[in-house]
Amino acid sequence: MKKITSVLLASALLGAALAGCGGNNNKEANTGNNAGNAAEATAAPAADAAKTPKVGVAIYKFDDTFMTGVRNAIQTSAEGIAEVDIVDSQNSQPTQNDKVDLFVTKKYNGMLINPVDRTAAGVIIDKAKAASIPVVFLNREPLPEDMKKWDKVYYVGAKAEESGTMSGQLIVDYWKAHPEADKNKDGVLQYVMLKGEPGHQDAELRTTYSIQAIEDAGIKVEKLAEDTAMWDRVKGQEKMAAFLGSNGDKIEAVLANNDDMALGAIEALKAAGYFTGDKFMPVVGVDATAPAVQALQDGTMLGTVLNDANNQGKAAITVAALLAKGETPTKDNVGFDVTDNQYVWISYKKITKENVAEAK
Repeated sequence: MKKITSVLLASALLGAALAGCGGNNNKEANTGNNAGNAAEATAAPAADAAKTPKVGVAIYKFDDTFMTGVRNAIQTSAEGIAEVDIVDSQNSQPTQNDKVDLFVTKKYNGMLINPVDRTAAGVIIDKAKAASIPVVFLNREPLPEDMKKWDKVYYVGAKAEESGTMSGQLIVDYWKAHPEADKNKDGVLQYVMLKGEPGHQDAELRTTYSIQAIEDAGIKVEKLAEDTAMWDRVKGQEKMAAFLGSNGDKIEAVLANNDDMALGAIEALKAAGYFTGDKFMPVVGVDATAPAVQALQDGTMLGTVLNDANNQGKAAITVAALLAKGETPTKDNVGFDVTDNQYVWISYKKITKENVAEAK
């Protein structure tokens, strides 16, 4: 019993001694830990700011040839600057609105939207502003009054009137260089027009400005037929077949608001015996997609207008990433001019067989 008591007493004395010697060390350690925790707390916001931002990207539909190029450019250009979640709106505005709601729920740092309906952008902006999530619109320009709703709203795209003018100029160049293009020798260009989506800004402006460019060059025009093919290749082929059925060899030129519809028209023309021997029809489109570039090289498409998918995608995700990190987009950090503090315009370029390498 005495032995046990002695051991307990010795242990108590040793514990007291250790406590006396180590008291200050423990206090210093605790102080150090507290200081470390405070430092971590202070550094946390900076660390969050340095994180790669998450950006939700909604494309109007994945099976659009041009937007596929833009989507690929976004994916590639996002590396190192943003984590992207790219979704298909399936050409449905309600579906796209649901995608936007999901981005908000997931608390993404930014949104990049290629709207199904440009007039619906105001609703998306309201949702983005309420959640304090900056939003960049791409390729389909919102209404000016919607763009003014918030200073964290930007647009990246190209001016449709410019592409329309260039489309018309391609026809002008051909008409002036080839007198045989005037089949009936009446001095009037008889044409057919394949339009994109009714009411769509690009469709309306490309249609108007392409014809204006031809008239501005002093060429008289006569519209034989015009119809919408909804940006679609198959519909373009169907509409062109109908135009040929009604007008036959009276048609002297085909203008299409995009390459897919132009390529559809070419298929219908091939079925009617064009592009064999000396039977040719000048067909122009817009976008300079890979299939259109091939058609240029094959000699079935006269020309197209480069709608720069690569730079549109690159600029759009760059602007979205900057906004998501709380930075202000400028020419220096975007690489393109920022107009009116909200717009980034990517220029078009005329493409023919002669300069097709530039489109590639």
